[in-house]
Amino acid sequence: MRYVGLHTQQARNNFRTILLLCMFPCLVVLLTLLFLFLTGLFSGQVQDTMDMFWTYLPLVLGGVGIWFIIAYFANTAIIRSATGARTLQRKENRRIYNLVENLCMSQGMAMPKVNVIEDDSLNAYASGINKNTYTVALSRGIINRLDDDELEGVIAHELAHIRNRDVRLLIVSIVFVGIFSMLSQFIFRSILHAPRQNRSSNKNSGAGVIVMLLVALLVASIGYSLAMLMRFAISRKREYMADAAAAEMTRQPLALANALRKISRNPNIASVTRNDVAQLFIEHPREKNKFAAGISGLFATHPPIEKRIAILEQF
Repeated sequence: MRYVGLHTQQARNNFRTILLLCMFPCLVVLLTLLFLFLTGLFSGQVQDTMDMFWTYLPLVLGGVGIWFIIAYFANTAIIRSATGARTLQRKENRRIYNLVENLCMSQGMAMPKVNVIEDDSLNAYASGINKNTYTVALSRGIINRLDDDELEGVIAHELAHIRNRDVRLLIVSIVFVGIFSMLSQFIFRSILHAPRQNRSSNKNSGAGVIVMLLVALLVASIGYSLAMLMRFAISRKREYMADAAAAEMTRQPLALANALRKISRNPNIASVTRNDVAQLFIEHPREKNKFAAGISGLFATHPPIEKRIAILEQF
């Protein structure tokens, strides 16, 4: 893997973040246009529905903007709720605070918040969009089962994600994917309940509602798929870069390799059910034997952990 400097990596992530912020409104506009066009096509009133575009566009963009602002500023609470993390007090575990503080001082970084996930599995993640919200979260299992050198390697990996601004980019992508996911689920549920709601209505009216909902579901699904592709476009090299940075910080690449080997045996955090949040972790905490695992290599947010271990062992 070709070496990429710190400033280059930060610049790339800043550019990708800005690109996502610019592409998302454009995607929303195009999908709104597509929805109105398909609705008009099925109703035979294409011109009338297309004229409605300029009326609905400010409402759509305003709604998405409000949602994004809420999610942007509430991302820490949302992620904590999705992962079951809580604040780890210094008096509870001075060992963790000493490891984090020593690494931060060696890199000239501000001390992030430290959270713990009360789960016996082994995993960790970093999150946040600025110095006030940067957080490193560790599972109870990883704290108890790794020695100091291995745990230091894991913490250094998460600090590298913060330093490289990977976490900010990932959180922006999570917000965007979440919007389309929510819309798709809302429309799908509306379709399921639509026949019951329209039993007393005439058949033509009921059929028209169903058609509109199906069109909306199609458009929302397209948006969700495109948002997912935007997320997968975020390079998986970020994990290799964070591994390399951790090895450089600690001078002990084999300790991180050993930590990853232990993590790979049991990375599944029971409380983590959202796939978008799961991508924050050092190893994706998905359940084993899942159907999607067979094709996960095509759409994985993380490179295979075996390859990461092999690279670290070559340092």
